[in-house]
Amino acid sequence: MSMPSMRAATLVAPGRFEIRHRPIPEPQAGEVLVKVERVGICGTDLHMFHGHYAADRLPLVPGHEFVGTVVGEGGQDRGLKSGQRVVVDINVGCGSCYWCRKNEILSCPGMQQIGISRDGAFAEFLAVPARLVIPVPDHMPPAVAALTEPVACVVRAARKSGIGLGQSVVVLGAGPIGNLHVQLTRLLGAAPVIAMELSAMRAQMAEEAGADAVVTDPARLQETVLAMTAGRGADIVIESVGAASLYAEAFKLIRRGGHVAFFGITGPGATVPVDIVQTILREDSLKGSVAGMGEDMHDALTLLAHNRFDTRRFTAASYPLDRIQEAFETQAQRPEHLKTQIVVS
Repeated sequence: MSMPSMRAATLVAPGRFEIRHRPIPEPQAGEVLVKVERVGICGTDLHMFHGHYAADRLPLVPGHEFVGTVVGEGGQDRGLKSGQRVVVDINVGCGSCYWCRKNEILSCPGMQQIGISRDGAFAEFLAVPARLVIPVPDHMPPAVAALTEPVACVVRAARKSGIGLGQSVVVLGAGPIGNLHVQLTRLLGAAPVIAMELSAMRAQMAEEAGADAVVTDPARLQETVLAMTAGRGADIVIESVGAASLYAEAFKLIRRGGHVAFFGITGPGATVPVDIVQTILREDSLKGSVAGMGEDMHDALTLLAHNRFDTRRFTAASYPLDRIQEAFETQAQRPEHLKTQIVVS
C-alpha cells in the first residue's frame, strides 16, 4: 500500500530545484502537521540557491517564511485546532538549556532551523513542534501573515539595539530587510531615520516607508549624517547588506558612545578593523542579531495584524510552487518587488 505523497521543491544543487514527490510527514510526539499556504523567498534562501551558504546541506527543502493551516487533531493541548491558520517559529532548540531559557536559541547546542538546517516549507506539508506554532488572527491575509518571520528578525535587532524615542538611526541598505528596518525604527519613534541605498527605485521605496533622508551617493553619506545630527553622528547604525566595507563605514557614522547593529550576513571569514582604544574611550558598542525567535515572533505577528507595516511592496509578487526555479532565477530582475512569495496551496 503506497503512502500519501506531497510535492516538495528540493534544492538538489546550487542553482537547481527539483519538484520531488515524497511521503507526507507523520507528526511525532509534540508535533503538528501544517499544510503550507505561502512561503516568502528570503535572502538566506537566495544565498543557498547561489551556492554562497549551506551547500554542504544539500539536497534540502528550503523555505522558512511561511503561513499554513493545522491539519489533523494534534496540538489540542496548546489550543490548536484543525483548519486553524498559523505561523511557526523556525528556531528549534531543546527548550531547556541555558540559552533556550534566555531566548537565545541560536546558541542552543542542539539548535536546528526549519528550512535552513532541516527541511522547510517549500513543500505541501510540514511537521513542526507544536510549542513553536502561533495562531494567526482570522482577519489576516495569508500573504501578510507570511511576513511574520522577517519582521521578527528586525524586531529582535531593534530590541537588541535599544532603539527609542528621538534616537537617530542610519540603515545601510534599503532592500527588503532594510525597508523593514526603516519602517520599524520610525514606528519606535526614532528621528531622524536615514537610509543609504544605491538603487534609485529602492531608495524611493525607503523614502515612502518613512526615511527622513535617503542617500544614494556613498560619498555624501557621512556629511548627511553629521548635518542631520548636529554634527554628533548617529546614535545607532544598522548594517543590513552584509558587506565588510559597510561595517567599517558604520563605525565612522556613529556618535561618541554610539552603537553599531551587526545584522547583514557577510561571507565566511570577513572581518572589520576596530580601533580598540578609541572604542573604549568613546564607549562605543556593537551587537549582533540575526533571527527573530520566541516573543519576537509574537510581537511581529501583532504588529502585522494591526497594520503597523506597509506590506504592499512585499506581497505583490507570487509564483506557484511548480515555478519556483523561475521565481529564484528572476528575483534580481524585479527590484520593484521587495519580496516574492511561493504559493504552495
